[in-house]
Amino acid sequence: MKKIFLLFCWGVFFLPAKVRAQGPPITTDKPIMLGSKSVILKTLTEIRSTKEGTFVNAPLMVHYLPTSNSLVAIHIPYITYNFSNPEREDGSNLGDVQLLAKYQFYKKDGKGKTFRTVVKALHTFPTGEDINIMGMGLGVHQTYLGVVAGYESLQLGVSNELGYNQVFDKDFDELRYKLGFGVPLLKPTYPVKKVNLYFEYQSSWLVNRDEVLLLYAQGLQYARGRFTIEASIQFPLYQNLPDDQRWNRSLFLGTRYIF
Repeated sequence: MKKIFLLFCWGVFFLPAKVRAQGPPITTDKPIMLGSKSVILKTLTEIRSTKEGTFVNAPLMVHYLPTSNSLVAIHIPYITYNFSNPEREDGSNLGDVQLLAKYQFYKKDGKGKTFRTVVKALHTFPTGEDINIMGMGLGVHQTYLGVVAGYESLQLGVSNELGYNQVFDKDFDELRYKLGFGVPLLKPTYPVKKVNLYFEYQSSWLVNRDEVLLLYAQGLQYARGRFTIEASIQFPLYQNLPDDQRWNRSLFLGTRYIF
């Protein structure tokens, strides 16, 4: 399974990048930051269907940039879970609160183009119910450390992320790689008016279990001025999870507003 994960990362990373993209990705992250003192209020609700049931994660996310190369944030999710197993109890409650920090340590600007790299740290606190669902509620502390690198110009936008999520006291440790491409469907205008089509990939290797999950997401985003709405559907390309934990699909619905 390790070989499948590494081959996927290598193959996707070296795909020809002939797309043109601007704007924040949907299910991946970006190294491009706004100006200092900016505040971003956003949400990205995930409706996930698996063999175990249907799960909804609706977070309220507040991002603040103290400087033009740093960001701190808090994510407060509300979780709803409906299990296919009648012996497990359904419910809804506060999920696992997360604190995020990002720092941009490299930037190289050119005429109409830029390449930037950031480091990020995300800590998850077990404030919600332990429903034993990855990314929804594990009932333990988690720490994620990663690097995000991206290139953006008037003709091209690509975002990459590689990181490791340590899950304390459980065997869900994950090596994660994400890649996002986008295609603008409108010509650049000012004030901002954009429609972007996104192609986003994620590969997750659960190292303790030797299980691999490869995901693909197709998304559409509309931005007007400071406001953005977006939607994406994500489904597995490959998975070797246990039969009762296999993923069917996820639907993402989000909004964001920049102050």
